[in-house]
Amino acid sequence: MATEYGQGYAHRSEPHHRLPAALRAPVEGRSLREFGYVLLGLPIATVLFSWTVTMLALGAGLLVTFLGIPVLAAALAGCRGFGVLERARARRLLGLEVADPEPLRPRRPGVAAWTVALLKSGASWRHALYALVLFPWAVFAFSVALTFWTCGWALLTYPLWFWVFPAYAGEGGLQLYGDAHHSVYLDNPFEISVTALVGLVFTLVTPWLVRALTTVDGLLVRGLLGRSPLSARVEELESDRGTVVDTAAADLRRIERDLHDGAQARLVGLAMDLGLAKEKLREDPDTAAAMVEEAHGEVKLALQELRDLARGIHPAVLTDRGLDAALSAVASRCTVPVKVTVDLPARPAEAIEGIAYFTVSELLQNISKHSGARTAAVDVWRTADRLMLQVTDDGVGGADASRGSGLAGLTARLDAVDGVLLVDSPAGGPTRVIAELPWRG
Repeated sequence: MATEYGQGYAHRSEPHHRLPAALRAPVEGRSLREFGYVLLGLPIATVLFSWTVTMLALGAGLLVTFLGIPVLAAALAGCRGFGVLERARARRLLGLEVADPEPLRPRRPGVAAWTVALLKSGASWRHALYALVLFPWAVFAFSVALTFWTCGWALLTYPLWFWVFPAYAGEGGLQLYGDAHHSVYLDNPFEISVTALVGLVFTLVTPWLVRALTTVDGLLVRGLLGRSPLSARVEELESDRGTVVDTAAADLRRIERDLHDGAQARLVGLAMDLGLAKEKLREDPDTAAAMVEEAHGEVKLALQELRDLARGIHPAVLTDRGLDAALSAVASRCTVPVKVTVDLPARPAEAIEGIAYFTVSELLQNISKHSGARTAAVDVWRTADRLMLQVTDDGVGGADASRGSGLAGLTARLDAVDGVLLVDSPAGGPTRVIAELPWRG
């Protein structure tokens, strides 16, 4: 696998703001979108709550007859439809990406099978629970957000509109307190200024309060309308199984190609040379001897190719002596001087040990071919229940796993066993690649 070096990351510079975040938050697009999300939440929650309660109550009441089952299924189907709307609203206004829940999988075509699938789906009932929980929360969030927002802006702009009271109401200003004997109006410059300052505080606090409210909304959407952790884990395992199968198939194709183009072709040529030498043995012993000597050299090359092929499948030194000796052997074949440090209290599982060996082998091969490095280092250690690998070099950098290079293949291979590959390779170097694998000793 080849990894492209020498191409740096494209860094996107953050926009420069003259005002700090606390001052620009009230007029930022994000704050306005979050406030809009809260305002829309109440009417949507009202409709969704009414639909869910009505249909579930009707379906439960009709369960004494056969009609209750399709009514309950219709209620859940409607909740799932609202779920699509809610995920789209969260994505558009909150920037929250939530995966669609697991799809319905009826065992056979037909309305009855779909009805049963709806009633048996945990995702459908989570959507119904979302409808019941969202309504009281939406009432609370709407009331708090709208109260703080309107009061903040009204008080902040009070110096601009306080003249309405003396002009049209016959009063000096906004009445703060009043009874049969006393009345307090905000009508002098000091009180008007203090009112505006209080409004400024409310205005500055409101976006962060609304953000906290929408954080709870995001948790509700993600937890009840998204894919369940178990379903997501099953899908991940299915993907990992496909990766393992594809990797194994690719390895088999590589072995077949190496055998066909390498050792097999050499052995066929060797058999032909020995046949010719046999025919020449009586007529021209000297020529036959030379041909046998040449064939002997071909045998040595064929054996070396078979040893290399066997080492590529699973090296004997790894099985016999573990990662320390195996990685030292790999490092000795690298074109760059490599310092190997292995600090392991014991040996991990054979499968994990093999993946660690081939990961380091690929990375050192990439260093030899593409990095332009003068030195490299390999460090292996254990942290809790994880096996950690780190490969560094002082080359030109620019390695990026997102470009479909060899690092992408390593990432997929490690993902298949719940591993992680992290690449830090700025343009100009140095490059550091960290691989994390489960120990499974």
